[in-house]
Amino acid sequence: MPTVTIQSAQIHYKVTGSDSGEPALFLHGVPDAGDMWDPLIARIGGNLRAVAPDLPGLGQSTAPTDFDVSLNNLANFTEEFRLAAGMNEPLHLFVTDFGGHPGLAWAVRHPEAVRSITIFNIAFSSQYRWHINAQLWRTPLIGELAVSTMPFEMYRRVIQKTSPELSTAYLRGVYNMSFANPNVRRMILRLYREQDPRNFAGWEDQLKALTAHVPTTVMWGDRDPFAAPHFADRYGNATVHHFPEYGHWLPLEAPDAVAEKWQMSVFATA
Repeated sequence: MPTVTIQSAQIHYKVTGSDSGEPALFLHGVPDAGDMWDPLIARIGGNLRAVAPDLPGLGQSTAPTDFDVSLNNLANFTEEFRLAAGMNEPLHLFVTDFGGHPGLAWAVRHPEAVRSITIFNIAFSSQYRWHINAQLWRTPLIGELAVSTMPFEMYRRVIQKTSPELSTAYLRGVYNMSFANPNVRRMILRLYREQDPRNFAGWEDQLKALTAHVPTTVMWGDRDPFAAPHFADRYGNATVHHFPEYGHWLPLEAPDAVAEKWQMSVFATA
């Protein structure tokens, strides 16, 4: 697994597919890592050069305790990573959950480098309101206690209630990688606390403008308990697909259906 150092963060990433294929950047959410994209990449990545990093301080990647997680710097980080990973031509961008913050901020800043955008269950909106667990995690001391003492069975039950397709083995791996690791827990809490919905004011309007000339597809698992389905329809001139039977982890829950919709969207705009 190659690594690159950016802004003092050591970033682990995976490259699969064709060396001569169009580049595609996959940015995961919290508390996952880049390997959450494996099932989808296996279905669409054969003719792509698919790059899936573990974001700073998450998965196997490290980050200094003062790593800047503002939207401005996350956009800068993504551009630095893109170039370091040799993605020198316009790319297909895939984002979900917190991966939408660096990915969509970068796309707004670098529209000339974007070939297409695919968005999964990310409320990049100043109108978003935190769900109850996020409110707890955003609270000093209470958040630290909540993430450090949460038992695996509680985590598993919460996730599988609306995303039963996620295997217990996958969730165990995520739990061990994130909630059992104090450094990753620290980054998770920083992201929840410093990425306030109000930060998206202005950015969301620029993103809507971008979708007028960059092919954008939104795929939404409507059983998501963290981001309501109506947020899927707030991305301007995007093609929207709702999946009422699936939840927050749509690329993992229904990779075949997602791959089919994505390929149809790409071929329709090619």
